[in-house]
Amino acid sequence: MRIVVDVMGGDHGCEVVIGGVKQALEEDASLTELFLVGKEDEVGAAIKNLGLRDPRVKVVHASEVLTMEDKPVVGLRRKKDCSIARAVEIVKEGRADAIISPGNTGGVVAASTIKLRPLPGVERPAIATVIPAQENEFVLLDAGANVECRPMHLMQYAIMGSVYSREILGYPKPRVGILSVGTEDVKGNDLTLEAFKLCKQVEINFIGNVEGHDLFANHVDVVVCDGFVGNVVLKTCEGMAMSMFRWLKQEFMKTPVRQAGAWLAREAFLTIKRRVDSDTYGGAPLLGLNGVVTIAHGSAREAAIKNAIRHTGRAFNNRINQIITAEVARANARLSCRAAEAPAPS
Repeated sequence: MRIVVDVMGGDHGCEVVIGGVKQALEEDASLTELFLVGKEDEVGAAIKNLGLRDPRVKVVHASEVLTMEDKPVVGLRRKKDCSIARAVEIVKEGRADAIISPGNTGGVVAASTIKLRPLPGVERPAIATVIPAQENEFVLLDAGANVECRPMHLMQYAIMGSVYSREILGYPKPRVGILSVGTEDVKGNDLTLEAFKLCKQVEINFIGNVEGHDLFANHVDVVVCDGFVGNVVLKTCEGMAMSMFRWLKQEFMKTPVRQAGAWLAREAFLTIKRRVDSDTYGGAPLLGLNGVVTIAHGSAREAAIKNAIRHTGRAFNNRINQIITAEVARANARLSCRAAEAPAPS
């Protein structure tokens, strides 16, 4: 398996990203080549500091970096030699099987979509984020790749999310729901109402509409929405989790009795903290493209990068793209037949 890593986009510098790469190489013998893309002098210094001497590592120079302040498409046009663009080109040329980047999310989406192109039958890719709940993990998509969507896009997201939940998370028959303002069939806007009709016709375990309070109640395994709503949900969940931990810590430190109670309950808190740790997956897959693409968080540290490489490898080895292509093709054909059989309006 050959993976390319954009090492320039993270908040903590390329040495942290390369540190995660080193850990992954030490644990995974199936990695045959690992390309590090970035400014050669900075990458070389980091490799030296970390004592990384693995012969599977290859450095690819990129003279520019797409920053978080750059507008994705404009930035890619102006910075043709940025690390994100160079990393995607390696996959496009067939020299690597997958890419991981903690850089500008919009830049990764734009570069990957333009250069790799969507899988046959897939209209748009989607960012799929795994969110832990008390009793299960659910996949939220789209989490920000496309803020404006059509019903067909949501139907295809439902299929892609179902495949990922089944093949990677291990849910044999994942429950798929459309995020809406009510569970009744007639609730929602034009987008969700039309997507509801399409999802009922394809071969997924579609349970209908779900509301916000269903997400953490083990009622759904795949949550489908447009990228605007999905990104708001994701950032709200992340912010709420961090706020609750800070709030609890603040309250527990107010009195000696509370401090003692916190000490007695420390294992429970550590268990929850590990359960919601974003480093567990390390990144979110961008599903639906000719190549395996993982978008890591900008704040990712070594453990997150290592786990992003591990889960990216699983997606490649489990042939996620081939399965998505086959299932989307069946769904598109099924919908075309239904449309042809429908009586013409009088």
